Amino acid sequence: MDFVGNRKIWYGISILLIVVGLLFLGIRGLNLGIDFRGGSLIEYMFEERVTLGEFREVLAQVDLDDEGAVVQPSDQEEIFGILLRTRALTPEESESLTNALRAEFGSAEQLRAEIVWPTIGEELTWRAILALVVASLVIIVYLSIRFEPKYAMAALLAVLHDALIVIGFFALVFREVNTPFVAGLLTIIGYSINDSIVIFDRIRENKKFKRYKDYKELVNASIIANLPRSINTSVTTLLCVTAIFLFGGVTIKAFMLTLLVGFIAGTYSSIFIASPFLITIEEKIPFLRGKEA
Repeated sequence: MDFVGNRKIWYGISILLIVVGLLFLGIRGLNLGIDFRGGSLIEYMFEERVTLGEFREVLAQVDLDDEGAVVQPSDQEEIFGILLRTRALTPEESESLTNALRAEFGSAEQLRAEIVWPTIGEELTWRAILALVVASLVIIVYLSIRFEPKYAMAALLAVLHDALIVIGFFALVFREVNTPFVAGLLTIIGYSINDSIVIFDRIRENKKFKRYKDYKELVNASIIANLPRSINTSVTTLLCVTAIFLFGGVTIKAFMLTLLVGFIAGTYSSIFIASPFLITIEEKIPFLRGKEA
């Protein structure tokens, strides 16, 4: 298969997906969770163990079981505790929830009730953006030293591709975005870079044999040689992530969905975007040409 020769097709597919995602992002934006827009953080303690499903049933009774509500076990193992993250509750709503829990389970002690203000959410947003920018800069420096600047540019393009695909997907399906989403994005960056570096290493190794008539043939042969490894790694990883997404708890679904979409995009970009883009650099960006030119 001529991956390099058909690179305009792969570019077109990616551009189409990114544009659709950006359109939805511009029309209705992201569904920001309480980590970014503010809300209530309440911790309850019970005399007997209460499952997350039973707790959510009570939330539904008082009309608080919306999509943004996050229910998870308390970090304190010595008590039967549940932590609730939801939109900012009024004192009346908080009291109504406590009364409903006591009526259902016999006891419910509110250990703490905190408000996450929107100003803190704005700070988290900027920190998330800063983390992505710093990660991208480190990638450029590392790959420029280990390989050449053109490899760093190709890898950075793949990273931006993956991030935009994931962000656009979440805008399309309007799933809630919280700090696990940011953690997922950073994980995807590492995964995508690792996959691209493996192909870049193969290109550098094959170059030593000098059995390819030009740089296009060299890159294409390196992609094909590395294809079984990329597919096997991606499939096994996706099987694990899919299983956790389907059968894991509600609290990790956003993180797993981010990884699921990101790993698919990362596998695609390392094969169809990053490596073929090396040829585009050779043809269109002369000052970034390396020793292979």
